[in-house]
This record gives sequence, structure tokens and C-alpha cells, in this order.
Amino acid sequence: MAQAKTQFGYRRHPDQDRPGPNPAEHAVVVVGAGPVGLSLAIDLAQRGQRVVLLDDADRIGEGSRAICFSKRSLEYWDRLGVGDRMVDKGVVWSVGRIFHGESQLYQFNLLPEDGHKRPAFINLQQYYAEAYLVDRITDLPGIDLRWRNKVTALEQRNDSVVLTIETPEGAYRLSTQYVIACDGARSSLRQMVGAEFAGQVFEDQFLIADVKMTAEFPTERWFWFDPPFHGGRSALLHRQPDDVWRIDLQLSRDADPVFEKKPENVRPRIARMLGHDKFEFEWISLYKFQCRRMDRFLHGRVIFAGDSAHQVSPFGARGANSGLEDAENLSWKLDRVLRGSSPASLLESYHLERSLAADENIRESTRSTDFMAPNTDQEARLRKAVLSLAKVTEFGKRMVNGGRLSVPCSYDSPLSSPDAEAWRGGPRPGCSMLDAPIEARAGEQSYLTDMFRNGGTDFALLSFSNGAAVEAPDGVKDIRIGGAGGLADSAGLAAKRYDAEPGSAYLLRPDGYVAARFRHPTRGSIAAALSRAEGLN
Repeated sequence: MAQAKTQFGYRRHPDQDRPGPNPAEHAVVVVGAGPVGLSLAIDLAQRGQRVVLLDDADRIGEGSRAICFSKRSLEYWDRLGVGDRMVDKGVVWSVGRIFHGESQLYQFNLLPEDGHKRPAFINLQQYYAEAYLVDRITDLPGIDLRWRNKVTALEQRNDSVVLTIETPEGAYRLSTQYVIACDGARSSLRQMVGAEFAGQVFEDQFLIADVKMTAEFPTERWFWFDPPFHGGRSALLHRQPDDVWRIDLQLSRDADPVFEKKPENVRPRIARMLGHDKFEFEWISLYKFQCRRMDRFLHGRVIFAGDSAHQVSPFGARGANSGLEDAENLSWKLDRVLRGSSPASLLESYHLERSLAADENIRESTRSTDFMAPNTDQEARLRKAVLSLAKVTEFGKRMVNGGRLSVPCSYDSPLSSPDAEAWRGGPRPGCSMLDAPIEARAGEQSYLTDMFRNGGTDFALLSFSNGAAVEAPDGVKDIRIGGAGGLADSAGLAAKRYDAEPGSAYLLRPDGYVAARFRHPTRGSIAAALSRAEGLN
């Protein structure tokens, strides 16, 4: 497959030669060099933290695996310095179509309006995303990436965690203030802390095939219920870079995985779908839906993120994207705790907010699974009725569930300030910031997400000037729209999307979430909201 470097050599580290009984000490150890672990390490390093990143393999994973990355993830990757590279390689899309049999039920557009820097989604093979993140790490001296370093034991102490790490040259130990477990759905660290991974495993099986071919299909997401080429079941088609196409086919519960994965048995299925057999296989896999999560994402000084903390079905692209939201939520909080700027209790908000997000993703994923693969006669009858209604009614179309696609979670968090003043719209506290086009200078196009990213790695005050805007507190980036020296909102989209009357202001957290908003801000009200978001009161 055409891609960047994927295999990396093991290197002995001086920590392995440390004399005496005391292990080397590090501030943060991240375990798992997938998209979540790599992104989290980069985020922490950009904040000035030194990070040890361990992975038990010596290569980037094969096969496309996660392919759909959301607008929110791309905005995060912009802040990590890899957004352009992801989008330039990825396949941009926003339109999806839902079919029943041979007929189209409806189509949707996930980002119908202009004025956003990033698209609704890109399709990009996970091995490309990981390769670009690894390349970014080579530019950051604060990250020590160690391949073929497998954590085999951990010991929690009052102020640290001691890890035992196995390498091709034997075991060694190191001590760290915090361990971030990003080691996937089969997390060994989760087993080491004795945590359960509770939830539901669905019995229906799905075949994934990545095939390389030249095709004239549009760059859209196509989903079928009961297609003529795969009667009684569902199918999905997505385009990826390099003329690779992702095909998902629902199989029966009693299908033999060994038999179904053989290329000679997959080929006739794909040929029926495409109407030809002029394709080559890149990757074939089988999976079952799983919707599970840990009860707590914090276990002492061991913190879980991504698939190690929660797992959902791949329909809806909620797995990798929610893991990246874990990373951006955790990184700024852990950075503040390590610096002593916030108490360790701030990390509890990571668990509260991201477990809320996990519950939302599991709920949506379970609903999608129940609709796509009914478990009971009642569910099957309901689906049949909904699909019939969707042909003739708008409300029926809204009930069809072919996988609700990932959107940023809205938090109902203790960190969200009261929102008592009258707002007709705009993102409320606990919601992700919205993008909009602005001009830094006359005729120079930019975006609010660019202004936020260029502000560094801390809080920002987004204000809409009435000629006497309140100044941002010390250490808070000042993003001012209107007034002398402010940014221009020529299209009026920033004011519209933020329901901004003159004098309005939004306090944005380092992860781009709204901490508070004000119709009539004062230095005191902003300082109080900032202190609340920092976990200081």
C-alpha cells in the first residue's frame, strides 16, 4: 500500500541502564501509539510537558480501520500542526444517501452552509493519520517515543506509578506522576487496575473489505437497507484516498468468521455489489458491534482514554473521533495539574464530561445497531414500518437510522457557568465553539478557529466590541471582533452564529469549549468564570 513509513526500529534507552533500585522518573507516560495516544502526546508536548510514549509494536497498524474523521477532529489536528496534511490527503465529503432496496429514501448534507475552514468529514485511512502524527512527533523534542516497549505491570503509589516494561533486551522500570492508557479495546492496563469493561456485545457480524479499484461513484456515504445485491441485510460504501473503497456488509449471526474472511469467498459478494470483479483486496476483516465502557476513567494516577475507556460500533464514526475528544479534554487539564496551576480534582471533570460523552455515543450506537440489525420481531416490524414511512413522509426519514454520525458532545458540567441572561442562539456553556470566517486585515480571509489556535494553548476571550470591550484577564488570549483594531466580520456569520449583540463575550476553554458567556461582561464576572473553569472554586 502507498503510505508513509510504517515500521520503526527498537532502540535501547538510557533508562534501561539506570543503576540501583530507583527507576527513572518522568512526569507523564502515555501507553499506546494510536491516533488518540499520539495526539495526546503532541498536545501535552506543545504545552511544554515532556512525555514518554510507549507502544508494544514497532509499526503502524495495517488496514484502514478508522477512516472517517470529523470536522471537530480536524480542528483539533489543526492545533496540533497536522490538519492541513490530513485534509490534503483525505477525501472530503458531507453528503450521504440512504437507500432501501434499489430506491433512494433520502439524502443529507452534514455541512450545508459555507463559512467553515474544515469540511464535515474526511475519509482517510488510519495508517496515514498515524504516520502524519508520528512525523509531527519527530519535530517535538519533548516526546520520547519508544517502540517495542510493552507495559507488563504497574504499581500505584501515593504520588506516582511505577511501570514494568518489557523490551527485546529485557525488562526495566520507570516511575511517573501520571499514566494515560490509550492501549485500545483490549487494554492490558485496564486489566492491571482491575477495572470492568461493561456493556453489550451484539451478535450480528459485519464484513469489512477495503478494495482498490477505479470507480465513478461520487464522494458520498451510501448506505443500503435490503439492497438487491445483499438481500435482507445492510451495506455501506465509502471512498478513501488512493482509489480504495470501504465496503461493509452485514452477515448473519451464525456466519463462520474463518470462512467469510477468505478472499475467494468475499470476492463474489463484492462483485455482486459492484457489478464487476475488477478490484483488488487491500484489507478484509470481520467484527461484531460492541457498546461498552469503564465505570470510571480515572483509577488513581492511571487515566483511560479512547477505546481503552469506551467502545462503540463503527457506524457513525464515533470511535476514533470520541477518542480524540478525550485527548483534547484531558491534555489541558493534566497540564494545569502538573504545573500546579489547578488542583488534581480538575481531572475529575475529565471523567465527568467524557463519561457523559461515552454514554451519549453508546446510546446512539445502540440505537443504530438495533435499527440495522433488529434483535426481535417487534424491532423488525418497527424497522419495516419506518422504512415504508420514509418513502412518503419527512418524519419517517428522520426515524431511519443508518448510523448517526459523530458530532461534538455537549457537556452539562459543574464547570459550566450559569447562563441566566437571555440568549436566542449561539453555543451555550458546555458546547463546542463554532467556526466562522473573519478578516484579520482588510481582505485577508481567516477563521475563528485559526484565531483560537494561534492564541496558544490556554483560555481565550471572544468578544464582540461595542467600543468599550472588557479586557481579557492576564494569561487569556483576547479575540476581539469589531472596534478599533478588532477582527472584521464582513459576512456577519460570526455574530449570527454566536447570537452576538454588541458587548457580548464568550470565555473559551483551551479545548475550544465554551466555559461561560456574557451579555454584559465585567472583569469580575469573567474572572469568576475563569476560576470556576480552572477548578479553583
